Amino acid sequence: MSNKLTIKRIFGYIKKYGFLVFLSLLFSLVSVLLTLYVPILIGEAVDCITDRGIDWDGVKHNLLMIVIAMLITAVAQWFMNLINNKITYNVVRDIRLDAFHKLERLPLSYIDSHAHGQTVSRIITDVDQFADGLLMGFTQLFSGVVTILGTLAFMLWLNIKITIVVVCITPVSLFVASFIAKKTYDMFKLQSETRGEQTALIDEMIGNQKVVQAFGQEDNVIERFDEINERLGKASLRAIFFSSITNPSTRFVNSLVYTGVGLTGALTVLSLGPAGAFSVGQLTSFLSYANQYTKPFNEISGVITELQNAFACAARIFELIFDTEEQIPDAETSVVLTEPSGSVELKDVSFSYVPEKPLIRDFNLAVKPGQRIAIVGPTGCGKTTVINLLMRFYDVDEGAIVVDGNDVRNLTRHSLRTSYGMVLQETWLKTGTIEDNIKMGRPDATREEVIQAAKASYAHSFIKRLPKGYDTVIQEDGGGLSQGQKQLLCIARVMLCLPPMLILDEATSSIDTRTEIKIQKAFAKMMEGRTSFIVAHRLSTIKESDVILVMRDGNIIEQGNHEELMAKGGFYAELYNFA
Repeated sequence: MSNKLTIKRIFGYIKKYGFLVFLSLLFSLVSVLLTLYVPILIGEAVDCITDRGIDWDGVKHNLLMIVIAMLITAVAQWFMNLINNKITYNVVRDIRLDAFHKLERLPLSYIDSHAHGQTVSRIITDVDQFADGLLMGFTQLFSGVVTILGTLAFMLWLNIKITIVVVCITPVSLFVASFIAKKTYDMFKLQSETRGEQTALIDEMIGNQKVVQAFGQEDNVIERFDEINERLGKASLRAIFFSSITNPSTRFVNSLVYTGVGLTGALTVLSLGPAGAFSVGQLTSFLSYANQYTKPFNEISGVITELQNAFACAARIFELIFDTEEQIPDAETSVVLTEPSGSVELKDVSFSYVPEKPLIRDFNLAVKPGQRIAIVGPTGCGKTTVINLLMRFYDVDEGAIVVDGNDVRNLTRHSLRTSYGMVLQETWLKTGTIEDNIKMGRPDATREEVIQAAKASYAHSFIKRLPKGYDTVIQEDGGGLSQGQKQLLCIARVMLCLPPMLILDEATSSIDTRTEIKIQKAFAKMMEGRTSFIVAHRLSTIKESDVILVMRDGNIIEQGNHEELMAKGGFYAELYNFA
C-alpha cells in the first residue's frame, strides 16, 4: 500500500473532526506567532541598553510584554495539546471500531486462514503505534512548519542578505531528513509485521500450553520464539538506528546555519557601525530566530520518522479495514426464513477450501422435516464441511442448498442461522455470568426458563454448586470449568432456544459416559419433530437416526438406517465393528 493512499485514508478519518483541527491550528498559530514575537522584544530590550545607555522604562516595558506573550503562549499550547489528544484518540477509536466491525463481516475463510495473533496485533498494537505517531504529528508538524515560515518572514524583515545565507544551507537538512524517512518506512513496516508474527505465536501458545507441555515441545517453542524475537530485534535495531541518526544529522546542519548567521551578522554590524541599520539588538533577535528556524527541522525530522512508523502500522490496519474482501452481503431481495418446516436439500453440491484440492463433489441429499440425519466417516472426509455449508459459513462452489424451497443464498444469513441450534465439539463461552451464557440465543428468557434448560441438559446440578449459582461470573472460555461442564452449558444454550433444526457436531465428546447417556435421552426428546444433523465418531450414539450418511473423500458412499447398513456389510459395518 502506497504512502499516498495511507495518508488519504488517514485524512478520511480526520476530516470528521474538522472543527477541532481548525481550533488546534488556530492555537498553534497563536503560540508560534507569540513565540516569534519574543525575540523582537528581547532585541529591543538589548538596544535599550546598548544604543542609548540604559533606558529602564524601555527595558521594563519589553520585559512585561515578554511575560504577557509567554503566558498567552503557554495557555494556547495547553489548549492545542488538549485538542490534539482529543482528535487523536477519537480517530483511533473510530479506526478500532471499523476494524472490529470489519471482523464481523469477514468470511470465515479469512479467519481460518490468518493467524489470530496477527489480527489482534493489527487492531491493538498497530493502532497504538499509529496513535503515537499521529499525536506527535498533530503536536509538532504544523507548529514546526509555521515556525519555519514565521522565522523566515521575520529574518527577511530584519536583514535580507543574512536570511539568504540561512536559506542556502537549509536544503541540506531537508535532504538528510527525506533520505532517512525513505529508509525508515520499510524498516518500521518489517518491524510491525514481525511483531504481529510474535503476537500470533504467543496467542497460539497461550491457548495450547497443555498440548505443548504434554508433548514436551517447550524447547521447540522457545526456539521458534527466539528466532522470531531475534528477527524482531534486528528489524527494530535497523529502524531505530536510521531514525536515531536523523536528529544528530540535522543538528549538525543547524549548527552550520547558526555559525553562518553569527559570522555574517557580526561582520554586518561591524561594517555598518553603531549607528548602522543593523544593530546589536537586531543581531541578537536574528540569532534567536536562526535557532528557532533550525529547531523545527530537528523536530520535523523526528516527526517524519515517527510518522513513517505510524504509516507502516496504519497501512496494516487499513489493509484489514479497506482491502480485505468481505463476505458477500445479503441481497436486498433476500428472504427472511420464518417458521421453517425443516426440509433441507443439497443438490449436486461441490465445494473445496482450496481450488486445487477438491473436497466435496456432486453431493446430493434430501432431508424431510423431522428426520434425523447422522453423518459418519473417517477424519477429513467432509463431515464438518457439510455443517459449514448448511450454516452458510461458506458458500458452495457449485450446486445449491435448499431450505423449505429457498436457495440459502437467497435467504438472510441471520434468519437461516437462527433456524439452527448448533452444539459443537469446541465450546465457546463469553465473559459473564452462567445465566448470560445460557441466554445468549434468547436474551429475553426468564430465570425459570434458564433453569429448565439447564435441568434438561443436566447442567443444573453443577451450577448449583458454584459460588453464586447462575450469577457466577466466568471468564473467557469458561475459566475454571471442566471441558464437560462447558459443553453442558453450550447444550443448555440450545435447549433454551429450541430452534426448528439442530446440528450436533460431536456434541457429547467431552462428557463422561454416565452423563452422556442422560444427554442422549435429552437430545432424543429435543429432536422430536425437528430436523437434526448429527456428526459423531462414536457410532453407538447415532444408531437411532432415520438416515445415516457414510462419507469418504467428500462423497456419500453408503446411505440408510443402522440395520440396513449393517446388513450390507460395507464400510459402515467395518467402522461399527472396528469401533
